[in-house]
Amino acid sequence: MNLVWQRFTLSYLPLKQYLATSYLHRFLVGILHSWRQSSILMQWGDVIAVALLSLVYALAPFVSSSLVGLLLVACVGFWLLLTLSDDSAPSSTPLFTPIHLLVLLYWAIAVVSAALSPVKQAAFKDLVVLTLYLLLFALCARVLRSPRLRSWLIILYLHVSLIVSIYGLRQWFFGATALATWVDPQSPLAKTTRVYSYLGNPNLLAGYLVPAVIFSLVAIFAWQSWIKKALALTMFIANAACLVLTFSRGGWIGLVVGVLTAIALLVYWWSVQMPPFWRTWSLPIILGGMIGLLLLAVIFVEPVRLRVLSIFADRQDSSNNFRRNVWDAVFEMIRDRPIIGIGPGHNSFNQIYPLYQRPRFTALSAYSVFLEIAVETGFVGLACFLWLIIVIFNNAFIQMRRLRQSRSVEGFWLIGALATVAGMLAHGIVDTIWFRPEVNSLWWLMVALIASYWTPIAQNQIQDFNHGEPTAS
Repeated sequence: MNLVWQRFTLSYLPLKQYLATSYLHRFLVGILHSWRQSSILMQWGDVIAVALLSLVYALAPFVSSSLVGLLLVACVGFWLLLTLSDDSAPSSTPLFTPIHLLVLLYWAIAVVSAALSPVKQAAFKDLVVLTLYLLLFALCARVLRSPRLRSWLIILYLHVSLIVSIYGLRQWFFGATALATWVDPQSPLAKTTRVYSYLGNPNLLAGYLVPAVIFSLVAIFAWQSWIKKALALTMFIANAACLVLTFSRGGWIGLVVGVLTAIALLVYWWSVQMPPFWRTWSLPIILGGMIGLLLLAVIFVEPVRLRVLSIFADRQDSSNNFRRNVWDAVFEMIRDRPIIGIGPGHNSFNQIYPLYQRPRFTALSAYSVFLEIAVETGFVGLACFLWLIIVIFNNAFIQMRRLRQSRSVEGFWLIGALATVAGMLAHGIVDTIWFRPEVNSLWWLMVALIASYWTPIAQNQIQDFNHGEPTAS
């Protein structure tokens, strides 16, 4: 059974041996290597790459999607230049991982879906956008192999998110004009301020801040000096408060799932140093305490109670009713094209959905990441995406156990990335802000961060994982 799981999760994958014998790898990688050796500029290739990525993550909350798209094109172009000028001999530091393999497989499925789409022009247009994001992942995974550059990008994102959160808190105290109907007009919360900061939408802001809350939490333990820890604590409080004040129910779900996952992983990280009693009971005590605080907030804080109870109001809440009607139409779309879908992207969705929509319930997406993927690429694409998620979690947990043995502080960032993936997926069950540039770029940053830790593991080492602690790699 363990062998089946190892093969399913690609835990033991001899990629180095494959690349050494791959004609495609030999043909594409390294054809500009001699030029790179003589180029002074390309000696700083990774630094230039992280500068381009810094522009993406520093500007994403403040600029238009078009400008973010141009920056993604620049990142992809530079990734291509780096890849073509790499040393063609497979290095000891992997540039291609099992996560890359499944991302490539998902892209191939999207290509087939676009080719078979009933709206091919729209599908291929969105396929280009999907390709940009997937190659952004490839560049991030390459750059984040360096602990120094990894730390820089995380610090940059945390500082930018702090600016976003402070402006959101300012909106709460001084008021902000609602830019859309975000609350049921019949609800007692209809006049409640929902902050949206620079992103223009509270649900989008909540999705953007889920990684910020989790990474500022783990930064409290990862950063060494007390001044840095105080800064991380300030970030955590500001980000969490701003996210809560978005009154985004999906964002709250993502926050709870992400933070609880982070706490569980942090307890696991320190469990080897705990006395037997705390090793057994620390996690139930901490999680029980947090759930108790959440219940108290629901009971005694009226806005929180009303917003949480609206989740269970079914069609009596206008937002719930809207989603239910959209989902009914989406299920019919999936039924008609269940295998390979209608083609990737919102343009394809916008052309096909009106044929199925209920009167007065126009929509730009399926309002669920998983349903959106099923609509776009069918059950084949959804199965590949779920396989990718399983491999991401499995790979992250294996590498976390390796770092836990060495007590490397880098393990905290891996914990943050894994908890963020869990939180973003939880939010994605009921919303599709995941596809917006501000959030989608962060999703692929998290996946790339996990991929950057990947280290080839022999079969005997995997067996050690199944029976206890891993052997040193």
